[in-house]
Amino acid sequence: MDRRKLFLYLALNALVSACVTGAILFWYDRNYRATLSPVVVPVAAVDGGGTAAPALTTTPQGDIPVEIVSVVGAGTLDAETVFIRYNGDGQLNLAGWQLKDEDGNTFTFPQLTLYPKGAVRVHTVAGTDTVIDLYWGIPDVVWSSGENARLYDSQGNLQAVYRIP
Repeated sequence: MDRRKLFLYLALNALVSACVTGAILFWYDRNYRATLSPVVVPVAAVDGGGTAAPALTTTPQGDIPVEIVSVVGAGTLDAETVFIRYNGDGQLNLAGWQLKDEDGNTFTFPQLTLYPKGAVRVHTVAGTDTVIDLYWGIPDVVWSSGENARLYDSQGNLQAVYRIP
């Protein structure tokens, strides 16, 4: 094989490798990269005597500094995750809050408290809830590009909207 053919094969190999690597990095960034590091503590903190410590919570009046930070993996069931962050002072009880899409799918939050700069991830798939990860348990994708994710407080007031890119 002459040098000219060898050079063409090497150049083609480098081009294909660069394209495949770029595609994989784009896909990973779009579907799995976390945009924040959530910090959440459960509602009923137990003191040394075995009794629940009282929890102060922000009442849903006026604007509550809570936001939907991002929706990752829209359209991919195993990757769909909504990141919600609380930027206020004190504690925020999410019990009874709802996350809704434009098709009427509704996730109702269980008893959970967010502390300042705390966050929680809501996954579309089924799983076991933890203090930083909640699972919706829907067997189909919920989110799609161009759709709005809406977060309502326990009184039904709209608190946050995020347009999925």
